[in-house]
Amino acid sequence: MRILITNDDGINAPGLEVLTAIAQEIAGPDGEVWTVAPAFEQSGVAHCISYTHPMMIARLAPRRFAAEGSPADCVLAGLYDVLEGARPDLVLSGVNRGNNAAENVMYSGTVGGAMEAALQGLPAIALSQYMGPATADLADPFECARVHGIKVVRDLLHHGLWDKGDYRLFYNVNFPPVAAADVKGLRVAPQGYRKDTFFGVEPHISPSGRKFLWITGGPQHMPTAPGTDAAANLEGFISVTPLRADLTAHDVLDDLRSRLESAPA
Repeated sequence: MRILITNDDGINAPGLEVLTAIAQEIAGPDGEVWTVAPAFEQSGVAHCISYTHPMMIARLAPRRFAAEGSPADCVLAGLYDVLEGARPDLVLSGVNRGNNAAENVMYSGTVGGAMEAALQGLPAIALSQYMGPATADLADPFECARVHGIKVVRDLLHHGLWDKGDYRLFYNVNFPPVAAADVKGLRVAPQGYRKDTFFGVEPHISPSGRKFLWITGGPQHMPTAPGTDAAANLEGFISVTPLRADLTAHDVLDDLRSRLESAPA
């Protein structure tokens, strides 16, 4: 099996080392693991691509490359430059330091890398490690992902749904903020929503007198609705959420059509 891996925390991130170990086990002794990851951290860039400027790419070691771009850029670089058209069998993105559950899905570069792979017609999984007080006390805060990641990916490959539609399925996996031994199991869960948790800005004045704005986030341990991704994670479960890049609100199409297409001229 040939696997392409990327992330949004950067080529030197500890979560990428965890993902490399997972990918190597999944690929097997006769497989190939190729890494194309951002040269610098790209957290929060979502599905951004560097459409208006070129990016530098550098070979760091055999099958290991760093690109000055987003995770989606890295997937494109892997497919059309590094691998020279030899398509991988699977794309893995992560393991992110911090959760990509609930509304974080929309901002996540980790998810963006997996989304680009899915748009390119490839099976893809994003993996993230929820952080919290319990993981802060661990020698390895990625312990949960390291111990359980191989089985989750393998189970998805063998038992997951892998369609070939225009907007094909890909998967978002979040490991709970607990020690590996305390994981209660796995839950297939929809994307949740943290109420009253929003991104904002905090202004600061530099020594030169100029104003700069820092993006601020909200509390990450606010529970989402029962049965959704972040709620499952905070209860000690690994969450698996099937996603598509299609953002159409299909549930309101018929109602909107009846309201607008039959409206008087």
